[in-house]
Amino acid sequence: MSAIKVYIPGDSAAVSVGADDVALEISRLARASNLEIEIIRNGTRGALWLEPLVEVQVGADRIGYGPVQVADIAGLFQTQFLTGGAHPLSIGKVSELPWLAGQDRITFKRVGIVDPLSISDYQALGGWVGLQRALTMSGEQIVAEVTESGLRGRGGAGFPAGIKWKTVLETQDETKYICCNADEGDSGTYADRILIEGDPFTLIEGMAIAAIAVGAQQGFVYIRSEYPAAVAKLSAAILLAREFGVLGKSVLGSTYAFDIKIRVGGGSYVCGEETAMLESIEGKRGVVRSKPPLPAIAGLFGKPTVINNVLTLASVPAVLADGATSYKSRGVGRSLGTQIFQLAGNVKQGGIVETGFGISLGELITSYGGGSLSGKPIKAVQIGGPLGAYFAPKNFDLAMDYESLLTAGGMLGHGGIVIFDTSVDLAVQAKFAMEFCAIESCGKCTPCRLGSTRGAETIQKIIDGEEFEPNKRLLLDLCEVMTDGSLCAMGGLTPMPVMSAMINFPEDFENRAEVMK
Repeated sequence: MSAIKVYIPGDSAAVSVGADDVALEISRLARASNLEIEIIRNGTRGALWLEPLVEVQVGADRIGYGPVQVADIAGLFQTQFLTGGAHPLSIGKVSELPWLAGQDRITFKRVGIVDPLSISDYQALGGWVGLQRALTMSGEQIVAEVTESGLRGRGGAGFPAGIKWKTVLETQDETKYICCNADEGDSGTYADRILIEGDPFTLIEGMAIAAIAVGAQQGFVYIRSEYPAAVAKLSAAILLAREFGVLGKSVLGSTYAFDIKIRVGGGSYVCGEETAMLESIEGKRGVVRSKPPLPAIAGLFGKPTVINNVLTLASVPAVLADGATSYKSRGVGRSLGTQIFQLAGNVKQGGIVETGFGISLGELITSYGGGSLSGKPIKAVQIGGPLGAYFAPKNFDLAMDYESLLTAGGMLGHGGIVIFDTSVDLAVQAKFAMEFCAIESCGKCTPCRLGSTRGAETIQKIIDGEEFEPNKRLLLDLCEVMTDGSLCAMGGLTPMPVMSAMINFPEDFENRAEVMK
C-alpha cells in the first residue's frame, strides 16, 4: 500500500502560524501509529484564515482540515482524518470550498496544489507548454500574442506588456535584459511572495518566454530582502530549472540561451520604482532616474530592458499555452484577463482572490472577505497600497478594473485591498501617507522630499484643530505641487490617499477643534 499523501503548506504565511510544528506532530503521531504517510510542503491556497490548512489525498480528492493547531492533531487521528474522517475542522473537498470554487485561477492555478520544487508536478498541470510553443514562434509572433491577449502590467500603471516588449524587440542591440520586479512593498500585498513560494517555475517560464520574444539572454529577479523564504525557494527552483534544461545555454534543447540571477533589495520602498530598481541592481543607491530614455531603450547597464513584475510575467505562460483569445475572454473593457486581489487589514477572511476584472469591490469584501474581523461596520477601504485611494461603503458597487478605478479617483496598483472598520480616523491615515512618503523618498526631487514633510505637518495642524480652512487650502496646494512636480510616482501619488480621505470622509477633518475638547 502506498503512503498517504498529506499536504501542509511550507510557505511563510502558513509557517508564521505554526505549520512547521503541525507537520512535525503529524509525522510523529503517524510513526507512533505505524501509518505510512508522505508529507508534502505545498504553498498556501491563499485562504489565509484557514492556515495551517492540512489536506489529505483521499482517492482523487483532497480533504481539508483547518486551521489546525498542534493541540488538534491527536483528535484528528482519532477521527481517522487520514482517510477523510469527519472532524469539526473539516472543510470537505478543498476544490469545492465556495471561496475557492468561485474563483477563476489562471496565474495561480498551481499554487497550493503542487510541490513548489517538483518539476514533474509542474509538468503534470501544464507547465512548460507555453514555453514549448514560444520556441516554435518568432519574437514578433510571441509579442503579437501577448499584445492581443490584452495583458497589462500588474504592478501599478497597467501599461500593456506587449507594447513594452515590442519596444525592446525592435531595439538594435545584441545585449538585452529581462528584469522581474519582485520588490513587493505595498501594504496589504503578498501575491508575489505567495506565487514565488508556491509555484516558482511559473515565474521562471514567464521570464524565459519574454527572453525568447525580445532576444535577451540574461534575466534578473529583484526581490525584497524581507522575503528570505521566497529567495531560498526561487534560488532552488532556478538550480532545478538549469538541471532540467529550461535555463542555460540551450533552453529546452533550442538555440536560445537564457539564465536568471537573483538580486536582493536593500529595504527601500522606492526601489519598487523601475528605474530605482535598475540603479540598485547595478550596485548603486536606489535613486529614481529621469526619463527619457525609457528602460525599454536604455535600461539595465544602459541596455534595452523588459521590466515587469511577478504577476505580469507569471501570467505569460497561460497566455502562450491557451492562446490570447482564451485569456482575453475574461475581464471587461480594456482590463482583460484575471487580476489577483489581496484582502488584508480588518477582514474576516483575508487571502488571495483571482478572478476576472470587473468584479465589484463589495463582492470582494463581503462574499470573499466575509466582512470585518472585528464585527464592526466597515468604514473605509484602501485600494492599491499606501499611496492608493480610500473609498467608503457607498463606493462598494465600484467595478474593480483599471478604468473604473481611475474614473473614481483611485488606482488598482498591485491589487491590494486593505479594510478598516469604524474605529479608523482618516485624518490620521492621511498624515500616515505623507509621513510614509517623507521616510521612503529617495530625496532626488524637492516636491516629494519637502512636500511630504510639510504635508504631514499641515495635516497634524488639522488634526489638532488649528485653522481648518487655511490649512486645508495649504494642503491642497501641496498636493497639487507634489502631483505635478514629482519625478516619479512616489511623490506624485502620495496626494491620492490624502485627497480621497478628505473628499470621502470630510467629517474626519472638519471641526477637529470641537472633537479635541
